[in-house]
Amino acid sequence: MGILQGVKLYPKAIAWSMAISSAVVMEGFDNALIGSFYAFPAFQKKYGQRLADGTYGLTAPWQAGLSGAMNAGQVLGLLLHGFISERLGYKKTMLLALSVNVALVPLLFFAQNKQMLLAGELLLGLPLGIFQTLTIAYASEVCPVVLRSLLTIYVNLSWVIGQLLALSILKGLVSNTTEWSYKIPFAIEWVWPAVILSVVAFAPESPWWHVRQNNLEQALASLHRLLGKGAENEFDANHTISMMVHTNETEKKMLAGTSYLDCFRAKPFAELV
Repeated sequence: MGILQGVKLYPKAIAWSMAISSAVVMEGFDNALIGSFYAFPAFQKKYGQRLADGTYGLTAPWQAGLSGAMNAGQVLGLLLHGFISERLGYKKTMLLALSVNVALVPLLFFAQNKQMLLAGELLLGLPLGIFQTLTIAYASEVCPVVLRSLLTIYVNLSWVIGQLLALSILKGLVSNTTEWSYKIPFAIEWVWPAVILSVVAFAPESPWWHVRQNNLEQALASLHRLLGKGAENEFDANHTISMMVHTNETEKKMLAGTSYLDCFRAKPFAELV
């Protein structure tokens, strides 16, 4: 299958993958905010302390803490994603992460001190970490191999788009000396989940996930939702599901009797080749 043929057969899969990947735009947007706020006078006065020269600012440890808190939360989100999505599915996991994101934004918007702000950054990093991994996994599973590299690259592009949007908004607010100079960007973080939730609610689940759950009828239904009009005439969807089942059984046999501890156990070279 060539790229053009893949686009012709899977236009809906491409659209759903790009829609799910838009969550990473929000992740890039959020990451660009906190470090930029250190230069905002209103933010410095609200969360910083009075310095020897009479100005306000955050100390270096607090700047490092606030900047690293979201990264730490994202690492935890990345680790949790695999366990959650394999049990709930990509769609439900995304809906859950977006809902948690909506619930946590008030911690940032209404933060009264830097401790509350730190807690908000750390907790908000959890759903953002899930977005990073889930979007790539979803893109990899709903599209044919020939399109996977392009759609997973689009996930990275979405992250850059989010940063560009954040910097554009911050550029427009940098001369604002009121608390709204940093509250408006925080408030915008409510917009992303609302838009993405309305799209994800109608998205098809990955047929690969249904196969792993032994739900072959649902897998076939999901696959049909990813195909373009008339695509069924060019290939056999049932045959594609059968290949998914075969691949899944092969992977299960390869993983039988192994655990994460095996990653840290030394084995003779002969067993590895």
